[in-house]
Amino acid sequence: MSYPKIELHVHLEGTVRPSTLLEIVRRNDVALPADTVEGLADLYRFRDFAHFVDVWVMTTGALRTADDFCQVAVDYAQEAAGHGAVYIEGIFSPAEPAARGVSWQAIFEGYCDGAQKARELHGVEVRLTPDIPRGFPLEAAETTARYTIEYRDRGVVGIGLGGLEIQFPPEPYADAFALAREGGIASVPHAGEVAGVQSIRGALEALSADRIRHGIRAVDDPAMVRELAGRGTVLDVCPISNLRTGAVRSLAQHPLPELVGAGVRCSLSTDDPAMFDTDLSKEYQAATGLGLSARDFYEAGVDGALCDKRTRAELRRLGVEYEWAA
Repeated sequence: MSYPKIELHVHLEGTVRPSTLLEIVRRNDVALPADTVEGLADLYRFRDFAHFVDVWVMTTGALRTADDFCQVAVDYAQEAAGHGAVYIEGIFSPAEPAARGVSWQAIFEGYCDGAQKARELHGVEVRLTPDIPRGFPLEAAETTARYTIEYRDRGVVGIGLGGLEIQFPPEPYADAFALAREGGIASVPHAGEVAGVQSIRGALEALSADRIRHGIRAVDDPAMVRELAGRGTVLDVCPISNLRTGAVRSLAQHPLPELVGAGVRCSLSTDDPAMFDTDLSKEYQAATGLGLSARDFYEAGVDGALCDKRTRAELRRLGVEYEWAA
């Protein structure tokens, strides 16, 4: 699809296509249960969300060096640009490789270098929003917040919370998010994907969320839907991801139309495109197939983007000047 797109929710570790993953595995001498493209594709058939997290941790463990992290960011920018992306907020989880012995500096330097090269090579604006993995020690959460602040001038704009949402509610991470906010970093936690409305409430109140990643379970509580609409809180919705992990039973049953119809601002993203066999074009096809407007998703993306005023003005100009009706 040729129209411009904004992606606010993509885990860079989950963008690595099987052929590239095999290249990195061999370069770093890492063992995986599969050593062919076909075998990796079989690994990506998930039973449920917990199984997805297990496979995600195993496969992304192949990323070991600053060059790996840089390559991942640049490669995805090229792929996304082919689907019309003009702005991306890439997620990465630094505590994961740090726990395997990779230095925090190498992780942040690699992704920040990749964001800069992505802009130079592919014309895509890339910002970065490191994630805190649920279940890790709280010290790792605070370390993530400190490095996020340190790299603010290199395109790091937000801090998130991801992983096993049901087992680990947001409230214990409040101190790390408060630290990041004091350093000028926005709050973009995952909430309301597989857990209920209480997860969204915790993200809004304990973590002062500026945006909610997923948030689709808001439909279980009309009062929460009204609150999100009234706040103007943008939800980063990933329809095919929700289908692959079992968060929804079918695209036809996805709550996206209900949320949009109630006035909730929703952007569209791929989440982990290589693992979910999706891309930005497929996400837009899925959403517009439900009778929704591509332009509305773009405009919600502009509103939700954690970018500077100049970049936002340019994104808004692109949206205004594009002939959406065509």
